[in-house]
Amino acid sequence: MFRNRAEAARKLAAALSAYMGRNPLVLAIPRGAVPMARILADELGGDLDVVLVRKLRAPGNPEFALGSIDESGWAYLAEHARHYAGEDYLEKEKQAQLETIRQRRAQYTPVHPPIDPKGRIVIVVDDGLATGSTMISALHALRARGAEKVVCAVPVSPPDTLEKVRQYADETVCLLAPTNFYAVGQFYGDFPQVDDSEVIAILAEKRGG
Repeated sequence: MFRNRAEAARKLAAALSAYMGRNPLVLAIPRGAVPMARILADELGGDLDVVLVRKLRAPGNPEFALGSIDESGWAYLAEHARHYAGEDYLEKEKQAQLETIRQRRAQYTPVHPPIDPKGRIVIVVDDGLATGSTMISALHALRARGAEKVVCAVPVSPPDTLEKVRQYADETVCLLAPTNFYAVGQFYGDFPQVDDSEVIAILAEKRGG
């Protein structure tokens, strides 16, 4: 258990101390991971930004991920995706999530373009993995954009998800991998929603906007 995201972030920073002073690019998967990524960037002496990816939702069950899509339009589909949805549905869902990504980019970084990951050590942070779909898309996107090293950093993940995600990263740092995993929030004493205004304020502060 973690008391809150801040405690989890400090523990992650300690586990990532090898990157201190190496100017890592710390990228958060919005929204919950953004306050955590700010702590990591401060502790490790790195830059902060967001990596925008979206879950592809199952018909009639938006919490159930069929896969994910990144800002470039590349999509990861889980093995079970086509058991739940046909190609027409999946294509419409991809376009809907791409539009949400475009809106969020305009909202989150209206002054600054995304920080270029090319040639950088990139640490991708989320507050926990469930299916791992959005993390897979994020890691793929950064490798495609020329990151020197891609690190997945999360406080908690089920073991099978961790193994699935590990193949997309050069290094995976996870503090807890319990078998009795039901939801990310069960491992936090305090797990409030993070809203867009908080994300925008953190990015503006760290990037001088």
